[in-house]
Amino acid sequence: MTLTEQEQLRAGGWFPVHRDVVRIEGPDAATFLQGQLSADVAGIEPGDAAWSLLLSPQGKVDAWLRLTRWDHDVYLADCDVGFGGLIDARLQRFKLRTKADIGVESDQWSFWGVRGPVEVHVEHDAGAPVLAVPVWWPGMVGYDLLAPAGTDVHIGVPQVTAEAAEAVRIECGVPAMGAELTDRTIPAEMGQWFIDASVSFTKGCYTGQELVARIDSRGGNVPRRLRGVVFDDVTDVDPAEVVGATVTVDGDDVGEVTSCAISDALGTMVGLAVVARAVQSPATASVHTADGELEAQVRELPLLGAAPGDEDT
Repeated sequence: MTLTEQEQLRAGGWFPVHRDVVRIEGPDAATFLQGQLSADVAGIEPGDAAWSLLLSPQGKVDAWLRLTRWDHDVYLADCDVGFGGLIDARLQRFKLRTKADIGVESDQWSFWGVRGPVEVHVEHDAGAPVLAVPVWWPGMVGYDLLAPAGTDVHIGVPQVTAEAAEAVRIECGVPAMGAELTDRTIPAEMGQWFIDASVSFTKGCYTGQELVARIDSRGGNVPRRLRGVVFDDVTDVDPAEVVGATVTVDGDDVGEVTSCAISDALGTMVGLAVVARAVQSPATASVHTADGELEAQVRELPLLGAAPGDEDT
């Protein structure tokens, strides 16, 4: 039986990844980043990486990024395409009397996304440094490969398209910058797994910490929550036309679709939406597009598989 690309990715596959990269280098880099990021930067060893939030002073999300310690005093912050300049500007604004150079160098690095419960044999140029850095997609295992641009890498599992990976991202409930994550986002709205993956509660102070700590102490109680949207037998609608559509439950507008794709596993269109806390999933919903109304269900995430740890309820 031939697998679809989405099924292949879940079984074991790779896809091209494009990320913006900001380099932070200098003797004060670690101390500076420790005061700016939610991750425990001091605990990242050379060759390792951690996911982190860069927050506004009010505790809203400026960026969700992965911080890799490439060398002793060299850190690489990678993020969704289009947001490297934001990270650069934000860090530059808070860099006062700090011995560290900061700059965007996205064209100097390459990424490959590897997913699925497989051991992957990677062949690459002799002497070329290639790091396997963590991803956290609920219900899946995997990692990204990071190497200097121009490194020739061969991965011993089938390649799938970025479009297939986008559908699986949505099924897993992984937020993207500019879609689920905006300057209005409170981190806890993305779910407990997101906090567990991105925040240290044992490190020292950092910008925006107060709101994150206060909400955590109250059990993660926030006005909105990231949820999945599963449409009723919809396969002939362009998912791009549904992004931004209003989600209605019991006659009330409770949110809008932020990402959308056709799921091979579920045989229908699926999406993500940040909806009002009052919505108890699963809930029958209507999604109002420019071309009409689509019936759907608001569900817990991930839509397939199981989340690491306890699910956010």
